[in-house]
Amino acid sequence: MFVIIESAYIDERVKGLIGKRQPLGRSLKDIQIGDTCNRKAKMNDRDLLLYLGLTNDANPLYLQHDYASLTPYKRPIVPSVMLYGMVSSLVSMELPGPGSHIVHHEMIFPRAVYHNTEVDMMLEVIAIDESSQRLAMNVTAKDEEGEIVLHGKLYVTPAHKPNTLTAQSLENFF
Repeated sequence: MFVIIESAYIDERVKGLIGKRQPLGRSLKDIQIGDTCNRKAKMNDRDLLLYLGLTNDANPLYLQHDYASLTPYKRPIVPSVMLYGMVSSLVSMELPGPGSHIVHHEMIFPRAVYHNTEVDMMLEVIAIDESSQRLAMNVTAKDEEGEIVLHGKLYVTPAHKPNTLTAQSLENFF
């Protein structure tokens, strides 16, 4: 199965990044224990279908109402990896931001998320390890009823800002 993604479906924020240099996020020295970040996102059918098409995932639990009605979930659910993708985006775009990378994650999905549900995610820095240049972060996501649908821990390397004269002079080429 092939999916053609028209540019109209690409988020305007992402379109603005194509071909442009993205400012780096916060470095380790700019982050403190207790720093937080929140984002709400709706798990809409368009995004779900784009994900399923790109990954060639045709799990009937994600798509078919007749099948899902026979399961304990009673209706189609959002794949947990899509929720992880939202977490990854929050790390990459907000805290610590562009240039950061998740190196380890532990997540639990205690409750299913259904199509068209708004999810509220929160990241919180809980530890900073300067020797390994890593942050430890708690992540929690709640659905519209305030029920926890995801919780876990992330280990993240924040952006590494150039600190040499050569790297600074080549800044426009990155």
